[in-house]
Amino acid sequence: MMEFEPFLDEDAKLSGQKRSGTIQSITIAMRFLNILAGAERALPLAEIAQLSRTGRSTAHRYMQSLVKEGLAVQDPVSSRYDLGPAALSLGVAALRRVDAVEISGTQMKQLTENHGLSSGVCIWTERGPTIVRWYRSAHFAITAVSLGDVLPVDNTACGLVFQAFLPRAQIEAARRLQPASFRGTPPGKAAIDRIRAEGWAELTSHLLSNVTGQAAPVLDAQGELVCVVTTAGNLGKLDSPQAGLALRDAARLINRATGGQSTFD
Repeated sequence: MMEFEPFLDEDAKLSGQKRSGTIQSITIAMRFLNILAGAERALPLAEIAQLSRTGRSTAHRYMQSLVKEGLAVQDPVSSRYDLGPAALSLGVAALRRVDAVEISGTQMKQLTENHGLSSGVCIWTERGPTIVRWYRSAHFAITAVSLGDVLPVDNTACGLVFQAFLPRAQIEAARRLQPASFRGTPPGKAAIDRIRAEGWAELTSHLLSNVTGQAAPVLDAQGELVCVVTTAGNLGKLDSPQAGLALRDAARLINRATGGQSTFD
């Protein structure tokens, strides 16, 4: 259940409050929209009032205003409220503006600055996983890996994540283009199923000796793979025990921003 701080009726609040840099009525309206967005079904007015910790009259006024603007709809039979077409249009427009690679790159750069890990972002090309962003750690740098490099399909954590989320035909086409000694040994079905379920892959000493590679998917709002974020480091010698979990946290933030959180979390 969503939790909100209690607030007074809007009229009482505005009359006893100095004006700030924001419009209070819009802030309150967003709380009602967030309640509808977080619900798995249409909600009756009484439940909306309870979740927002307002009176029924305040909730009714706001909901009717949202209905008037198309941001909410009210079922004529049950009187329950749900998100309206205008809210859906705003959501779709926002998704169209999401640049998953740029969002991922920003998070991975921050991760590199905060931990002893090199990190990057890979997209899928006909030759396999391809690095489009790479940030070298000041403490640990893999000089053999650079922007534009293609990674092994089977021999990297990044390649395994792509295998877990892309059609098999795409994987096989790239595998045929990679030399057998480069791509490695294909993983079993159980391993791929586990990676898909966990949204996570890790390999040690596969690409480079004593180096641990980690990778996680970046999904869109439809649960489709957009790119893969990855790290590389000697996890056994890192100062912070949390460094090994850093990519999980970054991937969670990225997927929230791209709309893929429902699949990833």
